Amino acid sequence: MDAYSKNSLKEVMEIYFSIKEEIKRKLAEFKVKKDQNKIFAELVFCILTPQSNAKSCWRAVENLISKNLLLNGNKSQIVKELNGVRFKYKKAEYIIKAREKFSINGELFIISKINQFKDVYKIRDWLVENIKGLSYKEASHFLRNIGLGENFAILDRHILKNLKLLGIINEIPRSLSKKRYYEIEEKMKKFSEKINIPLEELDFVLWYKEKGEIFK
Repeated sequence: MDAYSKNSLKEVMEIYFSIKEEIKRKLAEFKVKKDQNKIFAELVFCILTPQSNAKSCWRAVENLISKNLLLNGNKSQIVKELNGVRFKYKKAEYIIKAREKFSINGELFIISKINQFKDVYKIRDWLVENIKGLSYKEASHFLRNIGLGENFAILDRHILKNLKLLGIINEIPRSLSKKRYYEIEEKMKKFSEKINIPLEELDFVLWYKEKGEIFK
């Protein structure tokens, strides 16, 4: 444990014990998502999040749902609802491509596609390779948000910053290849085991440390 920054570690542990029950309630919510539309909504949310505010992205998803555009809207209709989302024209295209990938005659089959895989790591690899707009961070986030991400790290800038502060990584990488993502994820996993905080809960702790709240 001496290799880790003691001040940062102390703060992490204090935050964890103060919000532990709230984290567990949030994760329990994720684990009950069995509805095709809700799962697709989480996928769209994760497509929108790169370089954008998470709350703005979720508001956009809720607007799309309320106006029946998530599954039926064309590009121009979707773009109009992506207020506060960066690169909204490109991301509207990604939403439509994802919808086409996971639907036949207007009916979603995202659950059955996911269930074809017995290994969650293979699901994540497939998502990154086949869904435009998803990197390993977004694919991990999506799987966590539908109850399948307990072994995944969501390596966004907030998490990477804190991994550096904790001494888990030496520097924040400018980009994350698959190999580099897996390496850092493994380091974070080992750290979570040493301090006895489950990996999916540690993500929320580090996010809370930066943002002061638990969201998605």
